[in-house]
Amino acid sequence: MKNRIIYPLAILTSCIATLGCEQASAPKEPAAQVAQTPAEPNWVADPASYVNPFIGTEGVYNHRQASNVTPGALIPFGMFNFGPEHAYTEDLLKESAGIDKRVRVEKGRIPVSPGGYNYAASRVKGFSFTRLSGTGCLGASGDIPVMPFTQDITHSPDADFLNAYYSAGFSHHDETAVPGYYQVGLDNGVNVELSATARTGIAEFTFSQPEHAKLLFRSSYSQIGSGDAYAKVDAEKGEITGYVTSGNFCGYLGEYNRRDYYTLHFVAKLDTKITGSGGWTNDKVYADATEAKGGMGYGEKGVPTLGQGSGVWVNLAATAEQPVTMRVGISYVSLENARKNLAAEQANNTSLADVKHQAYKAWNNELAKVKVVSENQNKLTTFYTALFHSLYHPNIFSDVNGEYQGFDQQVHQITDKQTAQYANFSGWDVYRSQLQLVTMLDQQRGSDIAQSLYNQASQYNGVWDRWTHNSGPTGVMSGDPSSIAIANFVAFGANNFDVDGAYQSLITAAMNPTPLDLSDEGCPVFCRGQHPSLDQWMSVNYISDQSNSWEGASETLEQASADFALSQLALNMQDDKHANILLERSGYWKNLYNPKATAELGYIQGRNLDGTWKENFDANSGHLFVEGSPAQYLWMLPFDGQGLNDKLGGDQIMADRLDSHFHKPDGSWVLFRDSAEFSDVSNQPSIASPWMYLFSGKAYKTQDTVRETMAQLWNNTTKGIPGQDDLGQMSSWYVFSALGMYPLFPGKADMVLSSPLFSQAQIGNISINAPGASDENRYIQSLEVNGKSTNQSWINSEHVKQPVSLDFTLSTTPNTAFGAAKDDRPPSYSTAANKE
Repeated sequence: MKNRIIYPLAILTSCIATLGCEQASAPKEPAAQVAQTPAEPNWVADPASYVNPFIGTEGVYNHRQASNVTPGALIPFGMFNFGPEHAYTEDLLKESAGIDKRVRVEKGRIPVSPGGYNYAASRVKGFSFTRLSGTGCLGASGDIPVMPFTQDITHSPDADFLNAYYSAGFSHHDETAVPGYYQVGLDNGVNVELSATARTGIAEFTFSQPEHAKLLFRSSYSQIGSGDAYAKVDAEKGEITGYVTSGNFCGYLGEYNRRDYYTLHFVAKLDTKITGSGGWTNDKVYADATEAKGGMGYGEKGVPTLGQGSGVWVNLAATAEQPVTMRVGISYVSLENARKNLAAEQANNTSLADVKHQAYKAWNNELAKVKVVSENQNKLTTFYTALFHSLYHPNIFSDVNGEYQGFDQQVHQITDKQTAQYANFSGWDVYRSQLQLVTMLDQQRGSDIAQSLYNQASQYNGVWDRWTHNSGPTGVMSGDPSSIAIANFVAFGANNFDVDGAYQSLITAAMNPTPLDLSDEGCPVFCRGQHPSLDQWMSVNYISDQSNSWEGASETLEQASADFALSQLALNMQDDKHANILLERSGYWKNLYNPKATAELGYIQGRNLDGTWKENFDANSGHLFVEGSPAQYLWMLPFDGQGLNDKLGGDQIMADRLDSHFHKPDGSWVLFRDSAEFSDVSNQPSIASPWMYLFSGKAYKTQDTVRETMAQLWNNTTKGIPGQDDLGQMSSWYVFSALGMYPLFPGKADMVLSSPLFSQAQIGNISINAPGASDENRYIQSLEVNGKSTNQSWINSEHVKQPVSLDFTLSTTPNTAFGAAKDDRPPSYSTAANKE
C-alpha cells in the first residue's frame, strides 16, 4: 500500500501565512524620520492549518506497526478524545500476522490498532469518548463507543463476529480531520461530525435515510475489555447515562494488569426525540429495555472474548434535513460530575460550529508557542503535526470542580497551586524529551503534571509508578522515570508545586528498598517496585541477572540515569549529601561494562549476582535487554559520554563504533528496524544515540545523522512517523531535532546542538537564526550565542530564565573543528565507581 500524502484543509496562501499582504499595503515613513527597528520575522500564522492528523496512522509493515496515533477530535491535553473505533475485516486479518489466530480462532476482541484507528481499515464500529495516542500495547481506554445505525437489531452486538453487522464502511475520500474536529461519511448514509472541549464532546449525526435512525451505546466495549458497565435510557429527558469500569493495560502480557482500576461515567444528551429503546447483555437482546448491565471481562489471557458485554440503543425521530446533536459529558468521579462538566463547558446548548471553532483556537494558541519561518509546506506540516502529537498527554483528569479519582480509589481535590490533575504518564518514554517540551511551552502545566505524579505516589504508599493509566498504576516498562521527570520539571522552571514534598518522597524511595522492590510480583513486564532489586543496587552496585527487574543490564542503565537526575535535583534542593551519593551511584553502569564481552569489542553485559558475566552473550540480540540489544543500549549513557569514551578507547574508536552502528559496511544508512546490530531511532533506547557523537568531538556527524533520521523516517504521509509514538515522545524528538537542539541530560536543562531545519525559530526563551537552513546545508559552519562566537556543541540552562539567541551559519560541508576540542564538548559526569 502506497504512502498517502494528505494535505490539511486550511493551508493558507503564503501572502496570508506571512502577513505579507498587510505589511505591503502599510505606508512607509521616510527613513530619516523614524528609528529603525529589527523587522519581526515572518512567523507562520495559523500553525494549526498545517497539522495533518492522518500522519502516522498507517502501519509500516502491517497495521499493527503504525505509530498508533489517532485523528479524533480533542483539545490540547484534553480528557475527551472523540474519534472512530475501527473494525477488522477478513482482508485486514489476512495482513495481520499474529492477530488472525487470536481473532478468528480464539474469538478474541482486539482493537484494530491501539488508539482505535488505522488508515488501512475500512469499517467503523463506533465513536468513543477516550483514547490514548501512540501506545505500543494492544489498546487502552476507547470507552463508550457510540454507533449510528440504520438497520434492525437482529442479534446482540456483543456476539457479532468482526462487528460485521453492527458497523459501517467508509472512504477516506469522505473523511476530514483538523485540530479539534473530525468528520466521516459512513456508507449507511450517516454523516458524522465530532468536536470536543476539555471534558465534553459534541457530535452531529446526519441521517440521509432517517426512517430507522438509531444510536448504539456500546457501554462495555472499551478497547481491551471491561470489568463492568451500565447504561440507562431516559426517553423523557432525552438522555443516556451510565459508566464503564475498566483497566487491563497490557494485560495480555501478564496477569497483574488484568484488573479494574478506573470507572468512566457519562451523560449523553440528545436534541432529537427518543421514540424507543432496547438493550442487550451478552448474547441476549431485550426489546423495549431501558437499561443494560455487564462487562466484557478480560479473558483468560488478557484479551476479552466474543459474546460478553452490554449496551443499549435508542430509536430516533430523525429527519434528513436536521442533524441529531449529541452532547456528552464525562467524569472519572461520578455521573453528577459528568453533568457538571457538560453544563460548564457546553453551556446554553453550544453549537458544534462553536465548539469546533474554540477547539481550533485552543490548538492554534498552543502550537503558536513554537514559532518558525518557512515556505516549505511539507516541512511545516511534518513539524507542526509532530508538535500537535506531542501535546495530547498527559491529559486532564480532574473535573471542573477540581475533583478526581486517586490511586487509592478515593475522591480527591486538587491543591490550591494546581490548575488540574493530569493522568496517563508513559514514564519510560516521555522522560526523555516530551515532558521537557511541554514544560518549555507552559511551566504551570509542567508544575501541574509534576504535582499530579506526586499526588499519585502519595496515594500509592509512596511508590512512583512508571506507567500510569487513568487512576491506576500499571508498572509497565523498566527503570525509575519519575525521578527523571520531576528533576526535569524543576530544571526547566516548573517549580509551582510541592517540590520539597516530591523530593523527599523520591529520596526516600531511592534510599530504602520497599517490599515491592524486593518482590517479583508482576515481573518481568509489570515489576511493581519503583526500584526493582534496590537492595542489589546498594550492595553489589548493579542489577544482576538474578533480580526482580525485567532485565538486569538495561535496568542498571535506567537506574543510573535516574540516580544522576535525582542528584541534580538534590543540588537544586541544596542537599549536597544525597547529591554526592546519587552521583556516585550513577557511575555504577561501569560495573556492567565488559571490555571482553566479545572477542573484538566491549559492551554493557548482564552480570550474575556472584560477579560472573552472564553467559551466551550476543551483542546483536534483541532479547537480552528491554526492547533493544546490547549494541543499541551501549549508547544510552546521556550524562556520561566521556566516561563511555574512555571505556571504549578514545575519540576515534567511539566515532568509528557509532559509524558502524548507523551505517552498513557498504556505507548505506541504517536507522530503523533492521538487525539489532544497528540503530533503531524509532525506539527509546536508540533515540539519544545520534547525539553521542558529540562526546567524541565529531559534532558534524551528529548533525549529519540527526538530519538524515528526520529525512528518512519522518514525512507528510500516513506512514510518516516511525514506530509507536508513545504518547508523544517520538514526536517531541522530532520537534527538538528540527529546532537543532535536544535535552540530552536527565534532570538538567542544558541543550546539545545540531543544525536547525528552519531559517528562524523560537521556543521558550531561545531564538534561533539559521538563514542558510536547507536540506543541503546540514552542517554547522559557525555559531554565535548571544552575539559571541563559540565552538561549543551545547548550551547551558540559562535559557530557562533569560533570552538566549543562537545564530548559526550552515554549510554543505562539515566544520570538523566545531565541537572538537575537549572544552567545546557537552559536559560529562563520570565517576570512579567501578567493580572489576
